[in-house]
Formats: sequence, C-alpha cells, structure tokens
Amino acid sequence: MPLPDLQPRPLVAITTDLIERNTRPTAICTMAYAHCVTQAGGLPVLTLPIPELAKAAARRFDAFIFSGGDDPVTEPFAVPTHPKAIPIHPDRQAFETALLLELRDHFPDKPVLGVCLGLQLMALIAGAHLDQHLPDSCPSADRHWDAQHPIVPEPTCAWLSPGLVHSRHKQAITNPGSLTIAARSDDALIEALEDPARRFYRAVQWHPERTDTPELGQSLFNDLVSAC
Repeated sequence: MPLPDLQPRPLVAITTDLIERNTRPTAICTMAYAHCVTQAGGLPVLTLPIPELAKAAARRFDAFIFSGGDDPVTEPFAVPTHPKAIPIHPDRQAFETALLLELRDHFPDKPVLGVCLGLQLMALIAGAHLDQHLPDSCPSADRHWDAQHPIVPEPTCAWLSPGLVHSRHKQAITNPGSLTIAARSDDALIEALEDPARRFYRAVQWHPERTDTPELGQSLFNDLVSAC
C-alpha cells in the first residue's frame, strides 16, 4: 500500500478554459497539468474563471499555473485583435488578468508558471508586444503548431537546458516588455520569459505537460512546487 502524505501538499491553482457546451459556458482543463503537479508533490486545484474571485484566489493558493488556450483579445493593450485570432472567453481573460495583477501587486513571492497562452498574458501585462499570426511573419510557423522543435536558453538563464519541446501556438511575443528573455527557439522566436526580480515568475511558450524531455517538461512543475 502507498504511504500516506506526511506533509501537506502545496495547493497549486491551475487556470481553466471556458468553452460553449450545449450553449452553456463550461470550464475544462486537460488532466496532463494535474498529473504533472501531482507527480511534483503538489495538490492540483482547478480555478474557475469568475473575475470577482481573483483576489480571493491570489490569497488562497500556494502556487499558480496559467494554462494554455486560444488567443488573448488585445484591445485592452491598445492593439486591435487580429481577424484570424480565436479569442478566449472574456471571463477567462478578465479573471486571469485580474489574478496576475493581484499577484504582482500583493503576492509577488508566490510561484507562478505560465504555459503558452499563460506566457502571452503575463507578457502583455508586462508591456510586451504580440505577433498575433505567425503565418504572416514567420516562414517556419508550421514548426510551432503541434510539433517538436529545439529551444536554446539564454546565457543568463539558470533553470533551462537545450532540448526538444512540444509547441502548439500561432502567436508569439516579439519583445519581453519588463520581463527577461530566458530562451528562444532555433528559429529565434521567444520561447521563455522570467522576472528575475521575483522569487519564481517563469513562463514558457511550449507545453511542458506534453514535452518528453524531462528537463523541459516535468522539471518545470517540480521547480514550481519546490518553490512553495
């Protein structure tokens, strides 16, 4: 029989997507995130995108994963949304934006990991710019859509190593705003960001929950839980 947990597991909040199901908004999350958090020693908890609960969520949980999804609406950042973008549900964007701002302003030491869309929202809040449709600007855009490609960490990045990652994105950050670039793909797209001024504030454009390379997959969740 497995031994019981001797220490309370840190509560790791995972943001959920909102989809229309039988004309009703339904919150969903792929189980891969939950399995990675569990393997890392955390207790995964799905957060429902109710904007007025963002402040309570920031206080309640020990760490946060801003999960992947479709595309952010960019009008709040003074840029028109690209006509080919697939916008996320407005409640999701409102909730995650409010949660990121609450963490920034009142709980900057709580660990945060952004994945794909999560990176993009974290970056936009930090003043970054977003290429909203890579097929218009990147000849190798198809290498980033449900495919593997190499990433190369920046010399100043101590938490990543070179290797293959699994990506699924049609958008990419073109400058980091107030964040710091931690890695790029082999075709020069920004693939990871961090805020060195905060204890653990990291984001990756790829999907670590689908990445086979342990150092670029499960290890990111291990580090998040250890930071608690």
